[in-house]
Amino acid sequence: MTLQNELRHLDTWIFDLDNTLYRADVNFFSQIDRKMTAFIQRYLNVSKADASTLRETYWAEYGTTLSGLMAVHDMDPAEFLDDVHDVDLSDLKPDPRLRDLIKSLPGRKLIFTNGSRGHAENIGTHLNLFDLFDGSFGIEDTGYIPKPKRAAFERFNQSFDINPKTSVFFEDGVLNLEVPRHMGMTTVWVTSGSHIGVPSQTRPKAGTLSTPDWVDYVTQDLTDWLSENTQF
Repeated sequence: MTLQNELRHLDTWIFDLDNTLYRADVNFFSQIDRKMTAFIQRYLNVSKADASTLRETYWAEYGTTLSGLMAVHDMDPAEFLDDVHDVDLSDLKPDPRLRDLIKSLPGRKLIFTNGSRGHAENIGTHLNLFDLFDGSFGIEDTGYIPKPKRAAFERFNQSFDINPKTSVFFEDGVLNLEVPRHMGMTTVWVTSGSHIGVPSQTRPKAGTLSTPDWVDYVTQDLTDWLSENTQF
């Protein structure tokens, strides 16, 4: 059985947003990292070093920095999301080939991000991709429960009436693929070798990067993977 045949049962294509619909090595997400650190500095009146440590600690312990700030400091998420997603998009370049490939996929196409709905629309529109998607699910829609928590995926699946066994999930955060794989989804780990936006506590050590058993496929280039494997 060829890889193409293995994918023929799929009718729902789910994509993470940041570092997935664009390559992590364009270094765009580092802007958001810096803005999160700066926000924590102001909000908690701490040093840059302490803010950076808190950003990574909360991400590792709670799934997102935002979730940690809400849990520990009872922070209203709206101001945080508006601030950290106010970024310069000039480094992100639309990929016409990726647009054609996503457009040609059979079935529904959805975005599922730990960012906000507004961020998904802003980035997706800039990349000339957003109009191709049948729906977008942000952190507000999960009740601010982030991937990789199972409750986030359950809310997503319920909202879009997802059948995990006929769905595939593309994601740069390898830990975010474990729950959907156990639910029955096909999983594709999109990694450029860069771990921007991944807290150091959960970042693979140099020379030890391996593929967990909950990952079905690995690619360093989403466009190439779709081109090679989804020509139905």
